Amino acid sequence: MAGDSDGPPRALLIAAVALAVAAIGVILAIAATRNAPPRPVAVPTAPAPQAASSACRALAEALPQRLGDYQRAPIAPPAPEGATAWRAGPDSEPVVLRCGLDRPADFLVGSPIQGVDRVQWFEATAQQQSAGAAGSSTWYTVDRPVYVALTLPSRSGPTPIQQLSEVIDHTIAAVPIDPAQPG
Repeated sequence: MAGDSDGPPRALLIAAVALAVAAIGVILAIAATRNAPPRPVAVPTAPAPQAASSACRALAEALPQRLGDYQRAPIAPPAPEGATAWRAGPDSEPVVLRCGLDRPADFLVGSPIQGVDRVQWFEATAQQQSAGAAGSSTWYTVDRPVYVALTLPSRSGPTPIQQLSEVIDHTIAAVPIDPAQPG
């Protein structure tokens, strides 16, 4: 017979190829958005008199590209010296590290501190939190010759502070804690 062929009808083949091409396009679009570079993080300026110190430079060179689910993100200009940021996604709240800051004003004798992998951290009060960091917490290393602040989003989990504690411990030698005197 002249109309018989050895395969599926031509319309069915065209539909199958079109569907496959569309599926590949959707997969590529999803992959592109997942691998999109994080948008720059705006970090407000704050006094960081020791940001150019050798300790902060050594820390900056040792910082990882990833902290668990967070990947390194660019800092929006003007980038404060000593600042580094990571984001879990293009619009997620960032993890922000700042090196060389002044001692937190509310870090006084008797303030509670928490040890994480050989690094002593002090959680700043709400007045010391970074501007625009609602729902986040800011922690300061208090047993190093420079103060390092780490602002964590509310649902960041322990991975960022654990990984950074290890890096800090290996790059900046510990010193005795030096809280301010009350009053």
